[in-house]
Amino acid sequence: MVTMRFGLKLSQGATIDTLKQVWRIADEAGFDHCWNMDHFASLGPDDTLDIFDAWTALAGMAALTERVRIGCSVTGNTYRNPGVLAKAAVTVDHLSGGRLEFGIGAGWAENEHTMLGLPFGTVGDRADRLEETLQIITSLWTEPTTTFEGKHYQFQDAIAEPKPVQRPHPPIWIGGSGPKRTLRMAAKYADVWNAPGGEPSAVAESSAILDRHCADIGRDPAQIRRSVQVRFNGDADGLLRTVEEFAAIGVTEPLLYVNPENAVAEAETLAGLLPRLRSIGA
Repeated sequence: MVTMRFGLKLSQGATIDTLKQVWRIADEAGFDHCWNMDHFASLGPDDTLDIFDAWTALAGMAALTERVRIGCSVTGNTYRNPGVLAKAAVTVDHLSGGRLEFGIGAGWAENEHTMLGLPFGTVGDRADRLEETLQIITSLWTEPTTTFEGKHYQFQDAIAEPKPVQRPHPPIWIGGSGPKRTLRMAAKYADVWNAPGGEPSAVAESSAILDRHCADIGRDPAQIRRSVQVRFNGDADGLLRTVEEFAAIGVTEPLLYVNPENAVAEAETLAGLLPRLRSIGA
């Protein structure tokens, strides 16, 4: 039997009141996790839609919910110093009583880096920065002090107290499907690999590459859960078929993305579908 866990996600184009309502639905209806995303300009053809700071919002999500696990799918690594990010994550983990799922990716939105004056670099540069960050953050969360001398980040006897509620640290979700670097980092560091979307066949191909990276480093690929984001378009039967297709290739953590124009109603509809969704893989 496959244990499926379902997340609810709302990210942009929504008011704070709408976000709060969706978070409460996720908490009260029995979703396993609840998510936002990390951007400073909205995605899509209109980049001026409202979007709130991801980690400040996660702190609010922690305070307004009681049981649902919470996370950002995914944090853009290039927006913050790893020490600042590690501290924010620990704060949310404590505020939530140990319910944080830590999602991170290399970052990709060049327009945001340009407008904020942040270094963007090449794909390889961003992968290098992510790998350094993963080493630094796991050290900050688990070691008394952290000294690190990397190409992009340097730390000297850095103190990071308190440690997370969850030991050794919150589950790490690595988002992205880059076959050479991202999936290799997922094999080494991730508790969950999160595919941004795509057809089940493409996700299956990336998942197989992840398995090969695990074999290369001697890690059991079964230790890494597989996740994918699925947008809900109002078709309940179609959603169930899609989730079944993903379950058949080993995905156990679907993140169900509601549209901001009708977010509360869609969240309530998905809450009503949870019993049918949970029957998948049972």
